[in-house]
Amino acid sequence: MAGHRKLGRTTGHRKLMLRNLVTSLLREGRIQTTETRAKETRKLAEKMITLGKRGDLHARRQALAFILDEAVVAKVFADIAPKYQERNGGYTRIMKLGPRRGDAAEMVFIELV
Repeated sequence: MAGHRKLGRTTGHRKLMLRNLVTSLLREGRIQTTETRAKETRKLAEKMITLGKRGDLHARRQALAFILDEAVVAKVFADIAPKYQERNGGYTRIMKLGPRRGDAAEMVFIELV
């Protein structure tokens, strides 16, 4: 099996959509999306927080290459990552909300723990 879900998008569209979701999650702390998108977003958001925990210049540049907003990168390194210094993974939580009205897609909140 592949290492990721295709989400019915072309490669470029999927990557940018996930970058946007991760940026929004780290900026807002909580976003509402579909379950499959949330599961893919979780993987990438946790990697960004782990980079923040490393805290060196190379990690910051890797985060800047992925996260779309420099202010969010600064927030990850200054505020979010130190909060999880003693925690080994599991920085996000997914809570189910039920089916979406239009197409019955399973909706969830994904939030930072």
